[in-house]
Amino acid sequence: MSTYRVYALCYARRTGRRGQHFCGYDERWDEPHPTAYYVWLAVSAEHTVVVDTGIGPSRAEGFDDYVEPSALLAEFGVPAGSVDRVVLTHLHYDHTGTAAAFHSARYVVQQSEVDYWTGPVAARIEREKWLVDPGDVDAVLGSGRADVVSGDAEVLPGLSVHLVGGHTAGMQVVRVSTERGRVVLASDASHFYENIEDDRPFPILHSMPGMYAAFDRINALADAPSLVVAGHDPEVLHRFPAETERVARIA
Repeated sequence: MSTYRVYALCYARRTGRRGQHFCGYDERWDEPHPTAYYVWLAVSAEHTVVVDTGIGPSRAEGFDDYVEPSALLAEFGVPAGSVDRVVLTHLHYDHTGTAAAFHSARYVVQQSEVDYWTGPVAARIEREKWLVDPGDVDAVLGSGRADVVSGDAEVLPGLSVHLVGGHTAGMQVVRVSTERGRVVLASDASHFYENIEDDRPFPILHSMPGMYAAFDRINALADAPSLVVAGHDPEVLHRFPAETERVARIA
């Protein structure tokens, strides 16, 4: 089995309120609550894999410290053309916005995610439709390089995707074999460590039961709780060793 080096690269930040990030009222709802925006990189001797592609420049207004994700990867020594796989955990704009930059990569996305966002219902749901840019979806599906999978699948030796749902209809997490053990990149299945550790879902969701089931699946897939990587938590840059101001080495 191949082993990978795994990194989290923070390309933007924004500060919201706690009440925007957790289901259920508490007295701290109005406290500032920072959010970090990441893409993830998994590198083995044979493969270079990017997990999610971040926000594109056209939707970056209002974000702090934004740098285009492909430029951040290039600065870290990974030009877009060297990436052979891009795993899209789901199709929200902050995870697919620069997918077209990876012109040599094959994309991996869940069938249920594609079906939902290209079907007749999603565009009618006001609370969700702003989250997906049809042009991003078209760039992936029209590329001729999309591997649409159903359920759990091995993408490459040592790197697999696992359908969990919850946040979106086809939300998937990524398990990666490393020298430290199997890491799980939770992406938006757990935006913050507090979501999964305190059993409190994020309020933008497709299925509430699915969110709770996703927490259980993430914990089962990771070799240790310390190998779970939350999707938008600034804490990632403190829990793992820093490579640069924006990049943490997960394993």
